[in-house]
Amino acid sequence: AGEGWGEGASKSKTSFCQPFPTMSVPTNPSPFRAGALSPVEGRSFIDLVDPRARVVMAVAVSGAVAVVNGLPALGIALAAALVGAVLSRLRPSDVAKRHLPVNLLVVFVFALLPWSTDDLPSFFAVGPLHYTHAGLLLAATIALKANAVVLSLIVLLGTLDFVTLGHALNHLHVPDKLTHILLFTVRYLDVLHREYLRLRAAMKMRAFRPRMSLHTCRAYGYLVGMLLDRSLDRSERIVAAMKCRGFRGRFFLLDHFAFSHRDAWFVAASLAFLVTLVLVEWL
Repeated sequence: AGEGWGEGASKSKTSFCQPFPTMSVPTNPSPFRAGALSPVEGRSFIDLVDPRARVVMAVAVSGAVAVVNGLPALGIALAAALVGAVLSRLRPSDVAKRHLPVNLLVVFVFALLPWSTDDLPSFFAVGPLHYTHAGLLLAATIALKANAVVLSLIVLLGTLDFVTLGHALNHLHVPDKLTHILLFTVRYLDVLHREYLRLRAAMKMRAFRPRMSLHTCRAYGYLVGMLLDRSLDRSERIVAAMKCRGFRGRFFLLDHFAFSHRDAWFVAASLAFLVTLVLVEWL
């Protein structure tokens, strides 16, 4: 009886461990994958700087550029961001891809904002509407601010992966809940994207072809509903798995950053840049 039980247990274990049949999913790269920009070759100087200093300086530079309104100071800010991008050896294609949504918005600002101000003189008029100098100046200010801020953030934070960014935020005493929201959002947006690809693949296997019809609207409604339902189910399983592993609302840090002379020079140079912006703007 003992041998029979052992043999049966062995067979049961073997059958339980057999892999489940899976459906191939398109291997399209996810737009939510937690990755960072990489230099053209090797590591750049910005990769050697303490991530905590990079986060603090990114916030300070963004705030300073947002407050500044003069075109000379904004021009200096944008030029400094361009120099940083060159020194960081970022791929121009990656930088341009990150800048494209911002500059599409800037195009609309240049097209619409000058018509909405009443200050004269104007470049030309169409009926009662005037394309004014003041509106164009305001649009140029917005464009310089947007590009300077975005490019500065790309240089300072673009090469940080999200795990390192969360680690730095934790060291800077950002509330744990905010750090967890950032890390879990980045991690599981990619998971949800892959789940969406599975559902789309299942729809295609059932010969679904989108058309302008009520059936298509209903099918996409079912797709969104199934995605939400599976997301809720997955989140409950993730919470249970984390509790089984002893999670109590806190990630323990095993490695710690070290502030070096290189980081001190970086902070000093960043502060000198901020002082230059203030002097150009208000003196």
